[in-house]
Amino acid sequence: MRLLISKHNLGKWAAHYVANKINAFKPTADKPFVLGLPTGSTPLDMYNELIRLNKAGEVSFEHVVTFNMDEYVGLAESHPESYHYYMHHYFFDHINIQAKNIHILNGNAADLDLECERYEAAIAAVGGIHLQLGGVGEDGHLAFNEPGSSLASKTRSKDLNMSTVIANSRFFDGDINKTPRLALTIGIDTVMQAREVLIMVKGLAKSPAVFQAIEGSVSSMCPITALQYHRKTLILCDELATYELRVKTIKYFENMYDDYAAHDAAMKS
Repeated sequence: MRLLISKHNLGKWAAHYVANKINAFKPTADKPFVLGLPTGSTPLDMYNELIRLNKAGEVSFEHVVTFNMDEYVGLAESHPESYHYYMHHYFFDHINIQAKNIHILNGNAADLDLECERYEAAIAAVGGIHLQLGGVGEDGHLAFNEPGSSLASKTRSKDLNMSTVIANSRFFDGDINKTPRLALTIGIDTVMQAREVLIMVKGLAKSPAVFQAIEGSVSSMCPITALQYHRKTLILCDELATYELRVKTIKYFENMYDDYAAHDAAMKS
């Protein structure tokens, strides 16, 4: 696992990294680049910058295939809090991606188990995910893999913890009775199968999760810790998110020079 503390806007950093990976891959119709995508507030700057880069002709999504991490069960795709709506509103409707290459879990499928099996099969059919992007919750959750989730889990339906329902109720008029309590989510093992993972983390509130991810023991009670076993994971964070790390841990990663550090050095403020 690699930690990089950047003074740059994390979303813009990630956007340029994604664009560079796509361009280096040189995707074609027969050999697409496969992206795993998150939702939430953290990735918005990344999506905005990717839109700008696409419109400027600096990256194309014509031969990029995407798989989103999760979706609520029971919300209409047109509902402003559904992840279908989020992805089209904030990203897909503004880039040159082909509709057939967009994959988002169907939270209204008649058979949710079958929908999850289909999703895993679709990922496998394109050869797996090249770059999985994501964020992390304050409790260390990835997608809707909350504490206690199996580290061997695949895409499945997941009952949401009441703390998650209460936290998400701010998007549903503050009413927990309107807030979905069931979601579909890719599993921890689904994330682990990606060739590369990039997790964006910002803010003091996420510092306990960063501490556990870097210095803690691997445990299902903090799902992000599973990434300690991943072959190529970057946790990209701001300084506040490192508040609970030991100084020597921070210094260790600050003194590391690799492709990630080179990308950071090449970024413009």
